[in-house]
Order: sequence, then structure tokens, then C-alpha cells
Amino acid sequence: MMRTLLPAIRISVVLLILLGGIYPTLTTVISQALFPYQANGSIVMGPDGKPVGSALIAQAFDKDRYFHPRPSAAGPDGYDATQSGGSNLGPTNKTLIDRVKVAAAALRKENPSLTVLPADLLTTSGSGLDPDVSVEGAMAQVPRVAQARHLTEQQVTALVQSHVTGRDLGIFGDPRVNVLELNLALDRLAPSH
Repeated sequence: MMRTLLPAIRISVVLLILLGGIYPTLTTVISQALFPYQANGSIVMGPDGKPVGSALIAQAFDKDRYFHPRPSAAGPDGYDATQSGGSNLGPTNKTLIDRVKVAAAALRKENPSLTVLPADLLTTSGSGLDPDVSVEGAMAQVPRVAQARHLTEQQVTALVQSHVTGRDLGIFGDPRVNVLELNLALDRLAPSH
């Protein structure tokens, strides 16, 4: 029994040191050296130098003067990073259909000039915390934001276009706009009262 127990203990200790100590330390040191912004949570600072959020996690913006993110199913009130996850409701599920109808009515009420409703403003993402909206989703909100900020639609459109992030590596995903960064730029352009 000792013949098989000692090698098992040795390999466990070696793997514990290697995978529980050396590997995490090495990856932490490399990520901090090469990618400190990302390694520390992609924290976005406000104009006063204080953190206002992460570029990777959506947060609720519900005032007319701000661009709104995708709806969230993370937690009872949404946007709860501790309860990240999708609803897993299928396209024929009545709960999902009802939720999309409510979202569509709210979107039309907030943005009466919309003729086509962008799907990403009606449905939640897989995590419920997607920080980005499609370019179409951002552009659909331009008239409301421009009116609330007393700006021209051209000014707000130019701001949106300056915050478009292209496809990852030029081929993956769709062009998108980070809502938090766009709203911070909007506050710099036309501070709200």
C-alpha cells in the first residue's frame, strides 16, 4: 500500500505547486506586465478620476439623456454581475415573447421615431451583461438622446460613429458601440444638469 500511496502523494504535491502556485503566479505577472488595463478588469474612469464601471460589464442607464444598453436577465433587476447568465428561454416560450413585447413597447415609447426595432435592444445577451450595443441599436437612440441633451442629431450621430469598434481581428463579430464609454463621451460633449 505504501508503494502506491507515496507516488500519489508526491505527484499531488508537485501538481499543487505547479498548478496552484507557479502557473497562476506566472500568468498574473505576464498579464500585469503586458495587459494591465485588461488584467485589472478594464475599469473605466470618470472625469473626476474615480472608477465609474468596467468596459466589460453592462450597467443600467435608463434616463432619456443616455444611451441604453441591451436588456438584462442577470438578477431580478438586471445588470447584476453576481447573477450573470441568460434566461435560456426558447423563441416560442410565452415568457420570452411577453418580455420582448414589453421591451418593444418601451422602446417605441422612448424612441417614437423608430420604424425598425433593433433586435439587440429587445433581447438579452447570453450573460445578461453585454456592455455593447450594435451600431444600429445606438443609432436608433440618437433622436431621443439628442433631444434630451439639446444637441443636433448630427452631433450625436458623429459621437456614436467615433465610438464604433470594428470586428475582432477584422472578421469576428459585428461592429459595436460600448454604451458606458459612449455615455461618458456624451457627458463630456454636453454635460447633463
